[in-house]
Amino acid sequence: MDLIVENGLVFDGLGNAPRKLNVGITGGTVTTLSPAPIPRAPGTRVIDATGHWVTPGFIDFHTHYDAEVELAPSLSESVRHGVTSVVLGSCSLSLALGSAEDLADMFCRVEAIPYATVRSLLEERKTWDSLSSYLEHLQALPLGPNVASFLGHSALRAHTLGLHRSLDSNVRPSEDELRRMESLVREGLDLGYLGLSIMTLKWDKMGGTRDIRSRPLPSTYARWSEYRRLTRLLREKGRVFQGVPNISTKVNVVLFLLESMGLWRPTLKTTVISMMDPRASRGIHRLIGVLSRVANRLLGANFRWQALPEIFDLWADGIDLVVFEEFGAGAAALHLQDAASRTGLLNDPAYRSRFRAEWTNRFLPRAFHRDFNQSRILQCPDPTLVGKSFAQIAQDQSRDAVDVFLDLVATHGDALRWYTVMANDRREELEFICRHPDILVGFSDAGAHLRNMAHYNFPLRLLRLVREAEKRGEPFMSTERAVHRLTGEIGEWFGLDAGVLAEGRRADLVVINPEGLDSSLDEIAEAPMENFGGFVRLVRRNDAAVKSVLISGREAVSLGAVSPALGRERGFGTVLRARA
Repeated sequence: MDLIVENGLVFDGLGNAPRKLNVGITGGTVTTLSPAPIPRAPGTRVIDATGHWVTPGFIDFHTHYDAEVELAPSLSESVRHGVTSVVLGSCSLSLALGSAEDLADMFCRVEAIPYATVRSLLEERKTWDSLSSYLEHLQALPLGPNVASFLGHSALRAHTLGLHRSLDSNVRPSEDELRRMESLVREGLDLGYLGLSIMTLKWDKMGGTRDIRSRPLPSTYARWSEYRRLTRLLREKGRVFQGVPNISTKVNVVLFLLESMGLWRPTLKTTVISMMDPRASRGIHRLIGVLSRVANRLLGANFRWQALPEIFDLWADGIDLVVFEEFGAGAAALHLQDAASRTGLLNDPAYRSRFRAEWTNRFLPRAFHRDFNQSRILQCPDPTLVGKSFAQIAQDQSRDAVDVFLDLVATHGDALRWYTVMANDRREELEFICRHPDILVGFSDAGAHLRNMAHYNFPLRLLRLVREAEKRGEPFMSTERAVHRLTGEIGEWFGLDAGVLAEGRRADLVVINPEGLDSSLDEIAEAPMENFGGFVRLVRRNDAAVKSVLISGREAVSLGAVSPALGRERGFGTVLRARA
């Protein structure tokens, strides 16, 4: 054996009860699972897993690592938490097709990624010009985790129609253009792309400096008949339809449910964001859970909500937060890149009146709670304000909370840093979500919203949630079921060769110290991003929880330390292609 993981409690990723086993690895493959000691050769490396859990590597099926994998292919911020396989191409966005400028304009504002870094990166390094050459390019990178990808509909549509035509509501694709999109989807599925991702949420906007700035993404301009032309191909192949519904109105999620149904036709695997318990719409997760149960059990659907097993919290520098794209006044401020122009707008009385009217309008659809009581200032040039909410400051000063907020943003800009919680703040409701049969545990958005969110360690937080419930004597899920939800269930549903720890399978596994699954998993920190010019993102790190991470039998992380070879040498991750 090249490596042996000894004396651990082994979870197979299929939901079976764990067993105390020794894991023998040769040439990147699990070759032995045995309760008896495994013979060692002189060069065999041994990891002592006594008192630890040994699980398959976790799968993160909703990331936006498309740009980061080019600059830092280690993707170590996920790997250090036990994630050994990630999926790109989410939310209609992909770097597989398109020019450097078009792709940067589509990607960076939506996902809050440094525009100058990504555009210059693509202009310098983008050598691929087809779906096949993109996968070949990824395979040539010194990947940290395994990587799979969706076909992004916005990229596909812009590539076929031209970016400006794809962003024109008066333009409908010709029959020839529809056939070209069909041909590209068919080609992508044959190459092993997981399926197609689309976007119907219009508050995800184009960036850049051209006249198309602040228009919604190309995918949002498609009629449902256009999506249906392409989902027909997914049905034939048994592949996945990933979508973002309009989470403000929540109404068009019914179209996704209807599209998934398999009555008199093949079922369409469909997954959308997200089942949450939002402060803005208490109880909505219970309602949509009933809808998916009816669709899946009675109407032949294969529908899955994406869900995070943790509090959904947000950080903001000034007004730079994607939820402000939800209403017109917020989007108008984010449209302006120049600080002086934005300050001028925020100080304009007519703009303030509009902002206040939209912010407080209870009849406008919303996903964000828009409650200044639910905020806390973390950093500010005026230290007397730190720790207070905008509503508290307004009360202290006998002023309107909207005026206080806009004044502080106009005065301090990005130097004003504040925090809020959007969803999943009630433990019992979060447990309901995590055990719901129609969810897939994911939606980390890893690699995006770098200054706003940090959900990279969501697998560990699910395991902690389950373990704490067991310790209270109120279990809602077994540990083996939790591991299954993070590994084999995802791999099976997406058709990926990942998520199972068994003889003959690739040796992607995690050694977890259950005693390290504590409150430190929630602690936020800032860390510079590798090769991003000193850009600092939010992270959560708890080195005590993960003893070791193996990818293809090579140790990628040991006791919190990332291997110097990760992201620099090949031999860890590979490109995963969907199984037929």
